[in-house]
Amino acid sequence: MSRIFAFCVALAVSSGCVGWKEGRTTCDIVIYGSTPAAIAAARQAKRMGMSAVVVSPERRIGGLTTGGLGQTDIGNKSAFGGIALEFYRDVASYYADRSNWTRQKPEEYFPDGQCAGSKGRDSMWTFEPSAALKILEGWERADGLDIRRGEFLDRESGVEKRDGKIVAIRTLSGRVYSGKVFIDATYEGDLMAAAGVSYVVGRESNSTYGETLNGNEPGQAKFHQLNPGTDPYVVKGDPSSGLLPGVEPQDPDLKPGDGDSRVQAYCFRMCLTDDPDNRIPFSKPDGYDEMQYELLFRHLAIAPLDRSGMPWINSKMPNRKTDTNNRTGFSTDFIGRSREWPEASYAEREKIAADHLKYQRGLMWTLANHPRVPEKIRREVSRWGTCKDEFEDGLGDGWQRQLYVREARRMVGEYVMTEHNCRGNAKALRPVAMGAYNMDSHHVRRHVGDDGFAHNEGDVQVGRDANGKRFKPYPIDYGAIVPKRGTCGNLLVPVCLSASHIAFGSIRMEPVFFALGQAAGTAASLAASGGVPVQDVDYSRLRQELLAAGQVLEI
Repeated sequence: MSRIFAFCVALAVSSGCVGWKEGRTTCDIVIYGSTPAAIAAARQAKRMGMSAVVVSPERRIGGLTTGGLGQTDIGNKSAFGGIALEFYRDVASYYADRSNWTRQKPEEYFPDGQCAGSKGRDSMWTFEPSAALKILEGWERADGLDIRRGEFLDRESGVEKRDGKIVAIRTLSGRVYSGKVFIDATYEGDLMAAAGVSYVVGRESNSTYGETLNGNEPGQAKFHQLNPGTDPYVVKGDPSSGLLPGVEPQDPDLKPGDGDSRVQAYCFRMCLTDDPDNRIPFSKPDGYDEMQYELLFRHLAIAPLDRSGMPWINSKMPNRKTDTNNRTGFSTDFIGRSREWPEASYAEREKIAADHLKYQRGLMWTLANHPRVPEKIRREVSRWGTCKDEFEDGLGDGWQRQLYVREARRMVGEYVMTEHNCRGNAKALRPVAMGAYNMDSHHVRRHVGDDGFAHNEGDVQVGRDANGKRFKPYPIDYGAIVPKRGTCGNLLVPVCLSASHIAFGSIRMEPVFFALGQAAGTAASLAASGGVPVQDVDYSRLRQELLAAGQVLEI
């Protein structure tokens, strides 16, 4: 990350940030970001005969889909068609070629977890990061997508607006991109914010939208919890000694259901392997601080393994690899340390990402080697390591650049998706895509509880009603990707869309971003060709185009 950022800054300085009339690229649709939504939007725009450019801050396209999230988070897979389904069908086609099975035979691989039983179908929902990258780069070549890599938006003065519309954007390199319609397809919503569109960061109070699972939710703190009696103080039982790293003091003013500015914890999704020929053992990072893991040692001393087992979700991927994610009370999530990310400068984000990497590398070394970690855990974790053949464009030793930004800014648009939509109690009248996952928030803080011990707070996992019936897939309204009328007439926001914190926890899945990107690309094409604000796109025409493209709008 730092090398990319430094390069962009140096280029911007050396070029003197050329004027708006120089170094200009003009097209119908300008897409900022490199997430699945960005790639899907560009594909759809091309299919509709529009010119489009993808302005990507990252060198590696695909976001989390190519960044280790191979265990696709989604409930009902029938909620997806169009470009989203094309991707997962291309994954199946990729692995139908036996030459792509380099470290195990295809008959030896069986997906587990939520993708168990998905083997042998025309779509495949588990994959290696390198496989996903090859597929998306294949789309880039086959479709002739124009992707400009390493181009960071000038967030201070790089958005030119006129008469309530974006005219052009400028990057730190000094290059200018002008178009008729713009799409913010970043995980952070940087273009949306720079364009002056209304947004929020953090958790609304339950009273804002009449919800029950938003805001401070200590009553929902049932999963991924520290063991009861985990002492939070540097000297056990002595508050005057100070708190251990990452533990916040009690906040007596924060009541259940109150809103705050906290966001879900981030981590790096790891691709690990137990193949000795491909494994890079976990190493102790420079500047390792054992005190960062003192809470872990105390947690494990009370009960080494909780009912969910090892302190990770180690989901099986092809070729003896994994998608490894957070699980239990002390794991890969760097709880409370992502709070500043949404509004942080590029340099500040570099520091936050570096802190996350140092923490997570130190965690994995600790779990594999530290004598205060139970032998059973050390023995299992040390069997694994990062992969020599993954993230070769990353930070070294099999570590990647893409931080798992689970939540950042969220637009306040024409329509706000809420808990009521997820439960099926409110229905979008202009559907453009489907959500199909339970309401899922990771912890947002680690704090001292009323009992004087350490607790995690913010985790919510609700996917069933009071009678135990699973929620059905639900439609996402077009108004959720459109700014409020009068704020910006030619911007669409398919990732940092208009949703409450808890509803976003359900929507924020990569297949949904593929689908929302296709919806944004379709709407942008109609707005550009018709010369109308995105708020005035004819929904009946939009719906017709989406259905013709295979998008699922209802079940």
